[in-house]
Amino acid sequence: MNTVMQSAAVMRHQDQQANRGPVVDAVRNPGSAGLSEAVCSLLRYCRERDWAGHDPYDALNSRVFAATPLSRSRFCRLALTQTLKRLPINVRPLLRIPATQNPKALGLFLSSLLRLERLGIAGASNDIDRVIERLVQLRSPDTPYWCWGYSFPWQTRIVLVPCHAPNLVCTTFVSHALLDVYEQRGDTRCRDMAESAARYLAQELYWTTGNGEAGFSYPVPGTHARIHNANLLGAALLFRIYSRNKDRGLRDAALAATRYSVSRQEKDGSWYYGEGANQRWIDNFHTGYNLCALRAINSYAGSDEFGPSLRRGYEFFQDRFFREDGAPKYFHDRTYPIDIHSVAQSMITLLTMRDYDKDGMQRAQSLFAWALQHMRDEQGHFYYQSLPLYRNTISYMRWSQAWMLLALSALLEACQQDAAAQSNP
Repeated sequence: MNTVMQSAAVMRHQDQQANRGPVVDAVRNPGSAGLSEAVCSLLRYCRERDWAGHDPYDALNSRVFAATPLSRSRFCRLALTQTLKRLPINVRPLLRIPATQNPKALGLFLSSLLRLERLGIAGASNDIDRVIERLVQLRSPDTPYWCWGYSFPWQTRIVLVPCHAPNLVCTTFVSHALLDVYEQRGDTRCRDMAESAARYLAQELYWTTGNGEAGFSYPVPGTHARIHNANLLGAALLFRIYSRNKDRGLRDAALAATRYSVSRQEKDGSWYYGEGANQRWIDNFHTGYNLCALRAINSYAGSDEFGPSLRRGYEFFQDRFFREDGAPKYFHDRTYPIDIHSVAQSMITLLTMRDYDKDGMQRAQSLFAWALQHMRDEQGHFYYQSLPLYRNTISYMRWSQAWMLLALSALLEACQQDAAAQSNP
């Protein structure tokens, strides 16, 4: 125990020494120009790398591994993926794993850039056009629908998912970003791509057993895994499209999937990741996905049917996913690893739920200040994870930087909205 405490003290001292100048200003006053500096530094970091980078799950992109007989073993594929995910040293260059542009990351970047365009951040408009064109080029092959998948093959417990094979999570985040483009710029091409993606979810991924169970196949088409964040993310997209085109088929599928996942909410307000025997965990960012999706569903459906579920879920989120110093816990019942994805999604969830929580804005600002002190590099990007004895400082483009740019741009926009409201009561 003494060793752990001493190591933690050393880390705090290192954090204090590594974060100076504008970062200190931002910590003291998260609504200050320090937030803008953090946004612009991170934007510059990602832009200079052409939005490409490594990923915690990209092990199977290894050209070295692919050239060995081990690549034909499911066990070896899983072992390599989990090993690289946990290593605090990035050995991907040695394994000839390239930096790639990931469609989900590009979707998150696109949503961020639209916010930054509204805020007048230099260069954001040109970046938007480039990211849209890359998403067009990275569309999943061999399907009549617009849909997207990860830029690496990945091994589930059962199947090997090919590189760029479409999946619900990638497709929903990209589609929401495309709808944001349409709403901000009037680009009908982006609207049409998002509507095609919604048809993909409804016609290829939606399933029902006829006895109250319904959802969307994830991670691959044809599976009936009961995964709640996939259900609610898919339903939120269909409700958003329905709110525009009034396609009752989309609404009915979304309503059935939402009602099923809400029915599986625990009494304390939590959701397990899924209903499978190996899916019985409760984590921060998937809970955040559920809450943000339910908030959107209520809004697009024009109903408060799921309001009680949303409020109970948010109370659980507030009570169980933060340490006393504001750091986000990964799981509801244990802290580590403190993951940058949890930091980002916690900020987004707090901002999304501001009308339910008068302290949400302040808590999001405090979380931003904590992240600057503990998980930010001098180059402006954010580290992957913090553990009791060390930090994993690898920079991951999708998992870390794309999510943090979205969270920081959302916080910056919220700060400016609050400032405008106070000056014009």
